[in-house]
Amino acid sequence: MPIACLLLKPWALSVALRRHPGVPLAVLSAGRRVLEVNPLAAQAGVTVGLSSVAALNRCPALHLEPLDPPALQVAWRELLETLYAGYSPRVEGQTRGLAFLHATPQRARELATVLHAPVGLAASQELAHLAALRAEPGEVREVHPDHEHVFLALVPISHLNVLGLNLDQIEKLSFLGIRGLADLLSWSAAQRTAFLGVDTAKVLQRFVKGPRTETVALFQPSEVIQIILGFDDPLTEPGEVEAALHEMVPPLLDKLRGRTCAYLSVQADTVAGMLSETKPLKGPQDERSLIRAALTLLDRSTALPLGVDRLTVGLSGLAQPSRQVGLWPDVRELDAVRAVLERFPQGLVRVQWRDIYAYAVDAQYAWVDWLSGAERLSAMTPYVRPTPIPVPRTGVPVPLFGAES
Repeated sequence: MPIACLLLKPWALSVALRRHPGVPLAVLSAGRRVLEVNPLAAQAGVTVGLSSVAALNRCPALHLEPLDPPALQVAWRELLETLYAGYSPRVEGQTRGLAFLHATPQRARELATVLHAPVGLAASQELAHLAALRAEPGEVREVHPDHEHVFLALVPISHLNVLGLNLDQIEKLSFLGIRGLADLLSWSAAQRTAFLGVDTAKVLQRFVKGPRTETVALFQPSEVIQIILGFDDPLTEPGEVEAALHEMVPPLLDKLRGRTCAYLSVQADTVAGMLSETKPLKGPQDERSLIRAALTLLDRSTALPLGVDRLTVGLSGLAQPSRQVGLWPDVRELDAVRAVLERFPQGLVRVQWRDIYAYAVDAQYAWVDWLSGAERLSAMTPYVRPTPIPVPRTGVPVPLFGAES
């Protein structure tokens, strides 16, 4: 599966922009100096290195966000947990603002749209990172294996830090007239080693000749719900394991407390060692479906023929499902609704469900008036031609075309 690179650097500015969108923004260091600015602040003349007072003098509407490393680390961990629960079990994010995960092109486009961030998609982490640097926010730049040589020929020199070059080396190469990766690869390996040093040249040589980083490590979630059950005699029959799962799964579901889970893992300790399997879950899970999925994983792990001494069932990728509540979810809700309807009789509507499995939105539900229950017409409401009511005819029928009655 291709590797997607999610680029949210600088991370402090990305977090601040989500909290305060659409305003001039600057991130301050511990010494009240400007570390990062967004485009609106840059247009107003705010630059990196200014003091907070000088920045406010240039842009009075500037919002100053102090740098909070613990909060930034917590936010980054939450993002990685979200990627793990919603996109892929393989997620890496050692550097804040830079994450790698396995994703299909469709899921990569969804990720770029949801986070409004540049995403690169390629067969290796290095290529995906270079592709993300050349993508716009909300865009996916994919490097096809057949077009890789064309993509590498156009990599600018400013992006070579991905391949291990530091700023001083990039400046020296730029002074020599090196415009990009293609010019640097025209040098021999000995020339690159002499100019860049042994360590940097090895990283560059590995990118050119291989092997590249073509996989992503499994993500270790911070919270995992587990139930462990040991046995006096090893279990070798499916019926015995199913009976054990009927004892383990109910308390496991109780620990969820209404949350959803993304992955089910089963670990079996046998005479040959520990065997484990993991499976992604879709939708809400009940006791029957979890037991069936756990039996499938045990069968895949081939642990039963060896005998299961201890069984561990775990749920990870936990998330709180969203739900729609009332406008005033407390005991005063009825009074608030009555007060609103007295001032705005047409201000509230209800949902009347028609067919929840219909493909068209207007066929799934309709908006109706809160008081009368009459359908509230909207732009999506289909026009229904009224059926004419037949008028009863009175008197003696008149014969047509002179026919006898």
